[in-house]
Amino acid sequence: MALKVGYARFFLCLFPGARKNDQGETMSEFIVTRVQEFAESLLPSMGLELVEVQFRQESQGWVLRLFIDGPEGVSLGQCTKVSRELSVFLDVEDLIAQAYTLEVSSPGLERPLRSCADFRRFVGKKARIKLRDMATEQKVFVGLIGSSDDKGVELLLEDGTSRYFLLEQIRKARLSL
Repeated sequence: MALKVGYARFFLCLFPGARKNDQGETMSEFIVTRVQEFAESLLPSMGLELVEVQFRQESQGWVLRLFIDGPEGVSLGQCTKVSRELSVFLDVEDLIAQAYTLEVSSPGLERPLRSCADFRRFVGKKARIKLRDMATEQKVFVGLIGSSDDKGVELLLEDGTSRYFLLEQIRKARLSL
């Protein structure tokens, strides 16, 4: 009895986000950067600001998510308009090779605070600040946002005291209910 030998085809499947470009960015980082640049040029003319861009694989597939905000919040109509403009940009630029879902929404009531400008905008509002690994025992502080300069923010704590945090000390900050 003769033994038949055949050929097997092997292929390598690269997942988006795993490859790196010439600047050392993954494809996901590259897409986020390009979308962020476009959104930051588009949104001011609409009276809006970009809060965050995410591009990640979730259980239902790849999701490109933009969080936008405005002085009076964000309406459904504004989200729809940004979504349409961004869709045209993405179609023309052809940045994303795989199927994805585009979501444009408000950052919500507990929006992230990332810059001194964010803290200045929300002076007097309640915030929750998590510190990076520091030598202090307490790493989470909740209070009202006080003054802010180019280096940090003052938080008026619930116990009546105040603390000043440098931006570099803050791991995560968001508005709190």
